[in-house]
Parts: sequence; C-alpha cells; structure tokens
Amino acid sequence: MKPVQIMFDEDTLRRLAESDEVKERGRSEIVRRAVDHYLRRREQETIARTYQNAYAATNQLEDELDGWPEEGEWPAE
Repeated sequence: MKPVQIMFDEDTLRRLAESDEVKERGRSEIVRRAVDHYLRRREQETIARTYQNAYAATNQLEDELDGWPEEGEWPAE
C-alpha cells in the first residue's frame, strides 16, 4: 500500500472520528472501503450505460423479445 494525503473539513473529520467502526477498524480502512464502493458503483453504472446505449441504438432488444408473450404459458387468473 502507498500512503496518500487527503483533506477533510473539520466537521467531517470529527464525525468520522466519532464512528465506532472507525475506532475499531481505523480511518484508513474505512476510507479505502468507501473508495472501493465508489469505484464499484461507477463500474456498474458504466456497464449499465453501455448496455443501455447499445440497445438504444437499435431495436435489437425489441426484436429479441418479439413473440415471447405468445410463447409463454401464463397462469390462469
């Protein structure tokens, strides 16, 4: 691991220091987990946007699903 310097405003730093999880695991661990969560969410958003753009460019999804309602067996109401 490499050390990294980051800046927090006083209120955020105080609130972070008061957290039981920070007291137990340490500030660095919590910040690493928060950054990892952020990066994973961004990756998921990028993948979702890529799919959305790919299918929005064509009617491919509509074509793929065409006829499926007639093929399925639906429960009696």
